[in-house]
Amino acid sequence: MKYVGSELELFRNANRWKAYWSVLVLPYVRGAVLDVGSGLGVNADHLWNPNIHRYTFMEPDEALLKEVPAHLHLADPARTEMVHGTTASMAGRSFDTILYIDVLEHIADPVAELRRAMDLLAPSGHLIILVPAFPCLYSAFDKAIGHHRRYTRAMLRADLPGGPTEVQLRYLDSAGFALSAANRMLLRQDSPTAGQIRFWDECVIPLTRVTDRLVRHGFGRSLLGTWRK
Repeated sequence: MKYVGSELELFRNANRWKAYWSVLVLPYVRGAVLDVGSGLGVNADHLWNPNIHRYTFMEPDEALLKEVPAHLHLADPARTEMVHGTTASMAGRSFDTILYIDVLEHIADPVAELRRAMDLLAPSGHLIILVPAFPCLYSAFDKAIGHHRRYTRAMLRADLPGGPTEVQLRYLDSAGFALSAANRMLLRQDSPTAGQIRFWDECVIPLTRVTDRLVRHGFGRSLLGTWRK
């Protein structure tokens, strides 16, 4: 499978954003970790911690998977595994943490995908999902990079099979919401520039850390959830 998006390289160095959302899920990243649709693998360094026994990068695009080792700096190579495939090829495996970081929106049938994920998740394990938020923000950029949808809390809850306990489900990047809305209604770009990504990461993310608390995570450009089996 060849990944059609172009955003992986654009967002690769968005370190302030990655540091922001990753600290909110770090306590739940432990044991055997499965990173579904891991892309270039750049999220691992933000999630790596001493409680991880093994970190499995799973990516259906073999060319992307081959690039993962070059992007690992903190992760211990001896505790990492590269798997070319999807959750459909992982039957019989068990993981303590399963990650879908900006992945679920690319999957045509998220209900079946999350059912497979819950089958792979060990008892008391955690499922962590980060997705783009609010269908009203769906833009030419979303379409260009293969997004099937943007999510609300209700939509994401509806895609999950019954059983897991919701630990957190919060919108992030309320300040970035305005930028996405401007692109949707005015700019209509099918791809942001490197300069725009740098401005968002360096200037908007520090602001959004404040505004997210002020609006009590009531809206935002992204939606982050954690569930315990």
